[in-house]
Amino acid sequence: MLLERFEDGGLSQYSYAVGCEGTREVAIVDPRRDVDVYLQWAERRRFEIVAVLETHIHADFASGAGELAARCGAELRLSAYDDDEIYEVSFPHRPMSDGDSIPLGRVRIQALHTPGHTPEHLSFLVFDRARSETIPIALLSGDFLFVGSLGRPDLLGEEAKRGLARQLFQSVQRLQELPDGLEILPGHGAGSMCGAGMSGRPHSTLGYERIANPYLDPALDEANFVEKILGNVPPFPPYYRRMKELNSVGARRLDGIPGLNPLDPHQVAERSADGAVVVDLRDQLAFGAGHVPGAIGVGVRGSLSTWAAWVVPYDQPIILVGSDAAAVESGARGLIRVGLDRIEGSLAGGFDSWSAAGLPVETLPQISPADLQARLAAGEEVHVLDVRSDAEWAAGHVVGARHLMGGWVLERRDELPPPESEIAVFCGGGYRSTVIASVLARHGYSRLLNVTGGMAAWRRSELPVTAD
Repeated sequence: MLLERFEDGGLSQYSYAVGCEGTREVAIVDPRRDVDVYLQWAERRRFEIVAVLETHIHADFASGAGELAARCGAELRLSAYDDDEIYEVSFPHRPMSDGDSIPLGRVRIQALHTPGHTPEHLSFLVFDRARSETIPIALLSGDFLFVGSLGRPDLLGEEAKRGLARQLFQSVQRLQELPDGLEILPGHGAGSMCGAGMSGRPHSTLGYERIANPYLDPALDEANFVEKILGNVPPFPPYYRRMKELNSVGARRLDGIPGLNPLDPHQVAERSADGAVVVDLRDQLAFGAGHVPGAIGVGVRGSLSTWAAWVVPYDQPIILVGSDAAAVESGARGLIRVGLDRIEGSLAGGFDSWSAAGLPVETLPQISPADLQARLAAGEEVHVLDVRSDAEWAAGHVVGARHLMGGWVLERRDELPPPESEIAVFCGGGYRSTVIASVLARHGYSRLLNVTGGMAAWRRSELPVTAD
């Protein structure tokens, strides 16, 4: 038996290869958009991809299932339970119902309908038939059961969320028939917003989850379960609806990674003037020192996919600026994984070539925590905007700061100081503040400061913090 996990750290997303070493047949479960990862893996390991499966219609990333199945001639198996739902798959596939199985030599994959996160959600029991025909060895639980949590039931809106929460409770009851030793292999880990309170561990056992997962507490009746799960959902990113729509109709076939072709500085300037969005993949200090005017600074060494999905316009062409070819390719992969695939190319020679061409340069001034505190203590009018999560804010923040989680800044600009105000943007380490400051600059905010090192540096400097 073969069971291998592929991790996308930017989205905290896991996909899996399940197969039989004897017959060299494998199925890929929940593939991401850059499907060459699986094709190259299969070629290198001399496996044949014979089936591609999805646990559900994803909201947080663009699925590569359709393209992967087409490129390797595999059977595409998707849930049979999406008929007449808000989101329904509209491209060819073979439906899979509860109890349906896929044989892969001495391995068998069996569908288990586990609605609640979405109506159509399937989990997949994996049987190693060389050891047992009837007792499963693993559960690919998708976004149903996470390590330490369950999938959020509010993806379809206010009217549907209580009904989905009740379905999720019933899906939890189905776990009672499964053994404690069952390995749990979820679709996400800590950092994903598909559920609250996920552990950083990528796997668990059902027995341990029965003990430690608060949503599997047998003392919870349905009513209390519904209140508990709905009372603890993460923020709802608006791009989730766009991803659901994209995955319902099927993401367009890419046949490779777009945007790797170089563009000279004057081509980039021309395309930017025509409406293309420049995404700068460099770190906060390099971006702050100088960047293409109007560029969005989303560093490749961070949660690029998540933050790009929040702030990069999906209906405009994209041009990348990176420190080298590897960074550009990594950035392009991160963007296509969230459906941002209109990438026209990258700035040849990086930002140095832009500067050498004598083209206009914008900066994002940096300020150290000590200097910011000195200015605040002196009574200077500097507005501190904290763009961290609610939990981070509650654990301690700068006295007098204003809190607005970064993902909401565009939609809730009316809550910010006027654009002519001096605003110091603050996060945990400087990554998110760079993203949000660059977005604000595109919308007319001209006196922005990025707090270098964020709260981590603030605490190291032993500066005052409040939880009020």
